[in-house]
Amino acid sequence: MSGADVALARAAHLLEVNRAEAALDELARLPADVALGVTAFRLRAAALTGLDRWDEVATAARQGLAEAGPDAELSARLALALRRHGEYAPAERVLIEALAVEPTNPGLLCQYADLCTAVGQTDKAARLVARAAALAPRSPAVFASRFQVAYVQGRHRAAERIARDFLGAWPDDPAALAMHGLAAAQRGRMGAAYRSFGQAVSHSPDDVGAADAAWEARLHVHPLLLPLRPLRRWGMLRTWLVAVAMMALPALAGLDLLAGLLGLLWITYCAYALIAPALVRRLVQGRWRP
Repeated sequence: MSGADVALARAAHLLEVNRAEAALDELARLPADVALGVTAFRLRAAALTGLDRWDEVATAARQGLAEAGPDAELSARLALALRRHGEYAPAERVLIEALAVEPTNPGLLCQYADLCTAVGQTDKAARLVARAAALAPRSPAVFASRFQVAYVQGRHRAAERIARDFLGAWPDDPAALAMHGLAAAQRGRMGAAYRSFGQAVSHSPDDVGAADAAWEARLHVHPLLLPLRPLRRWGMLRTWLVAVAMMALPALAGLDLLAGLLGLLWITYCAYALIAPALVRRLVQGRWRP
């Protein structure tokens, strides 16, 4: 193995252990001919992605495509960078061009599906995910894209089922854990959500989104917020309809006193729902933070 190959392998290892800056330093020392190879451009774009330096990701991906020709990974990086800047149409063109070269690439199909989901084209996204799933049914990208489509379409039971399957297939994957937590939170199961988000943070400590979600879930498992679980599980509208029915039925039956007591209880509950979250946040703030 040549010195350049060793340097590339070292940079790849640094990326695996979340040391993107060190990987970039390693890549910067490559000889010019190796630095212009497709592997070096892939590693550079991946490191810059890990650092959220999206302008530089786009630049590195474009340079790599210009030097090495069509490449699925570099096209995916470029499309992701464009999407992060809200340039959805250019991102779509990049993905369509890449798929014209590699029409059976599951990663590209899933990224195109994610882009369609982001702009509300969920039916198109579902078709793209179905194509990807036929090629790689156990791919993390396929699980993640299926979850996003179901979640955006409001099919929360389906999303939770997909999240469970994802976690079963990839129990240590931070994305699987985070999606399982999100699905559990949507269904009002905040204890399960807190555990999943906490495990996601332990596997990926730099994931700010998972850390924030774990923090919020930690608040909602506080004993003082247990009475508010119906609001999270059923939503405000359903809870309100149940409360109205509980007050209306005694009134129709002539039990005005009971109806009045239930009405007072509902008003008290609404006031508690407004006050308790802020109180719990104040109590927990500073004592725990992922």
